[in-house]
Amino acid sequence: MNHNLKHLHPYPFAKMATLLADSKPANGYSEIKLGIGEPKHEPPAFVLDVLRENLDKISRYPTTNGMFELRQTIAHWLEKRFFLNHVDANTQVLPVMGTREAIFSFVQAVVDHDVADKKSNAPASNTSPTVVMPNPFYQIYEGAAILAQATPYFVPCTSDNDYKGDYRAVPKDVWTRTQLLFVCSPNNPTGSVMTMDDWEYLIRLSDQYGFIIASDECYSELYFDTAPIGLLQACAALGRRDFKNCIVFHSLSKRSNLPGLRSGFVAGDAKILQAYLQYRTYQGCAMPIPHQLASIAAWQDEKHVAHNRALYQEKFALWMSELGELLELRMPDAGFYFWVKVPEQFGGDDEIFVKALYEQANIHALAGRYLSREVDGHNPGQGYVRIALVASVDESREAISRIRKLLGA
Repeated sequence: MNHNLKHLHPYPFAKMATLLADSKPANGYSEIKLGIGEPKHEPPAFVLDVLRENLDKISRYPTTNGMFELRQTIAHWLEKRFFLNHVDANTQVLPVMGTREAIFSFVQAVVDHDVADKKSNAPASNTSPTVVMPNPFYQIYEGAAILAQATPYFVPCTSDNDYKGDYRAVPKDVWTRTQLLFVCSPNNPTGSVMTMDDWEYLIRLSDQYGFIIASDECYSELYFDTAPIGLLQACAALGRRDFKNCIVFHSLSKRSNLPGLRSGFVAGDAKILQAYLQYRTYQGCAMPIPHQLASIAAWQDEKHVAHNRALYQEKFALWMSELGELLELRMPDAGFYFWVKVPEQFGGDDEIFVKALYEQANIHALAGRYLSREVDGHNPGQGYVRIALVASVDESREAISRIRKLLGA
C-alpha cells in the first residue's frame, strides 16, 4: 500500500459522523441537511431529456479528450463569460469527470520531484515540492498533495484578510519550493472572491517563481450582482492570451444542479494540458458520450443558471432578514455558503454548536475546524460553522424557525 495513505486526514464528513456518533437527532423534527454542499434545486429538464435520448450511445468508448463539439461549446462559454478573445478548443480545453477527480489527478501529473531536487539548496530531506493552498480549504487539495509526496503549505483565510488569504505574507523560501498554488474563487467555505489586483499579484509571483496557478472556480456562477473575475479573464486583461502556467477548473454540479452527471472541464495553458491529457490517457478516465451531449446542452443555456441564482438570492435574503440579528451572518461575495461565527452562548466552540443544531433542531451543519488545519497554533476554521443553503426555500424557513428557538429568540 502507498505509505502516504497513513498521512491523510479523515474527510470532514467522517469527522462529523464521529462527533455525532453518540448523539440523537431532535424528536419531532424532520431532518434538514445544510452540512454537505450538494445542490438540491431541480436539475434542468431539457438536459435530462438529452441524456435519456442518447443512452444508446453508452455502448461506445469515449475518447479521453472528449468530443470536439463539447470542447468547442466550453471554449465559446469561456469566451463569453470571461471576455476572452479566443480559446482553442483543441489545446486549451479538456472535459473531465467532475472537478474533484480532475483536481486530484492534476496534482499527480504536475508535481515534479526531479525539478524540486534541482531547484532547492536545502538538505535532501527538505526538498519536497510544495503545494500552496487556502486554509480552510477543499480537502482534496491537501490529499492530492500528500499522495503526490508534496508538502502542503496553508495560507490562513481570516477576517483580517477578507477571508481570501494573505499571499504577501508567504515567505520567499516557500515560493521557491512551490510548484502549484491552489486558489478557490469564489471560496469554499468563506464565499470570498479574488479581485483583479489579487490575480495580478499571484500571476506576477508565478512568473517570478515558475509555479502553476490552479483556480477552482466551481462556484463562479452563483453570484449576486457582479460575476466574479476568473483567472483566465485576469490573464487576458494582462495580455497573457497563452494563459501561461494558469489552469482553471469548472463544473456543472453547482452551476446547473447536476452533481451526479460528473461533468466539468479544465482549461488554460496548452502546454500543461497536453501533458495532463497524456496522464489522463493512461488513467483511463473519460466522460461517457451521453453525459457529454447532455453537458453541451447545459453549457449552451444560461436561463436555468439565472433561475438557479435567483433561488439562492431569495434564501440568502431570507436568512439575513430572519437571523441576521441573532447570528453573526456575513453575506458572501458568491457561492451558496454562510461562514458563520459561533454564538457566544456556545462558547465559540464549533463542535458544540453543530451538536446542538443536530440534537435540538435536527439540522446538519459542518464544524469549521474540520475544513482547516492548525497553523502557528491557530486553526482559522475553529469557531466557525459552514451552512450550505442547498435546501428548498420552505426548508430554509423551517430551519430558521428552529435556529431562532435554539438561540432563545
